[in-house]
Amino acid sequence: MFTVPLLSLELPGIPKVKSGKVREVFDLGDRLLFVATDRISAFDCIMPNGIPRKGEVLTQISHFWFDRSEIWMPNHRLARPEDPLPDILKPFTSQLARRSMIVCKARPLPIECVVRGYLAGSGWKEYQARGTVCGIPLPSGLSEASELPEPIFTPATKAETGHDENIPFDKACELTGGDWAEQARELSLRFYRYARDYAWKRGIVIADTKFEFGIHEGKLVLIDEVLTPDSSRFWPAQGYEPGRSQPSYDKQFVRDYLETLDWDKTPPAPALPPEVVERTQAKYLEAFERLTGRPL
Repeated sequence: MFTVPLLSLELPGIPKVKSGKVREVFDLGDRLLFVATDRISAFDCIMPNGIPRKGEVLTQISHFWFDRSEIWMPNHRLARPEDPLPDILKPFTSQLARRSMIVCKARPLPIECVVRGYLAGSGWKEYQARGTVCGIPLPSGLSEASELPEPIFTPATKAETGHDENIPFDKACELTGGDWAEQARELSLRFYRYARDYAWKRGIVIADTKFEFGIHEGKLVLIDEVLTPDSSRFWPAQGYEPGRSQPSYDKQFVRDYLETLDWDKTPPAPALPPEVVERTQAKYLEAFERLTGRPL
């Protein structure tokens, strides 16, 4: 189903506290409302047109993983998809349906919790140059897209604009406090291994992902989105073969199209043609269907 993308959102009477690359965050008093728009970015630029239903995919995949993990992994979610909206939000039901989540007000850790299970992207480039990924030594003889002997935890700073910066674990401990960093590392690796094994059976390789954690009532909780095509590198398991670049379930068609243009990768970004939008939408929807076993 091809629909008009939701690119921006205002909820009269409800203060907006943040507008990110994809999410709008509103203050509900003792809670927050996260709304995933259909915006899409590439090369750190937001495209002028979005991917219809992308925000639904991101939100519903996050709900899916929260459902499967909340017994052993506390998260910030306060309402499930089937729960009715609070009265104050009911006038906006059509805009919020399937793309919103009510969450607690956690204090975010100042790091991205990145887990890498395969050699790709900047990790592959570093490995070729130095035999390491984020400074962590790896065995020799690995090729592009190889599975690592064990997943590795490679934290990064959070950047409001531009790229996050990889940091050693000692620095993560300095930024967050050693106990919080240790917990975040343990939980990130545990969740990645669980999701990697589950997704492989559904035909998806989760090459890497990033988690975010916050502190709420003295406990570490998982926050933001989790294990989506925007926060992870998803590859089709069918046809996976180390030694080459892999097709993906995220923005590949967008990046490939932009690379063909005479564009210097600075704003304003060019509009995406309909065929790129449609193919990208299809990949997001396919990722949801493969993981959950049902259509969105």
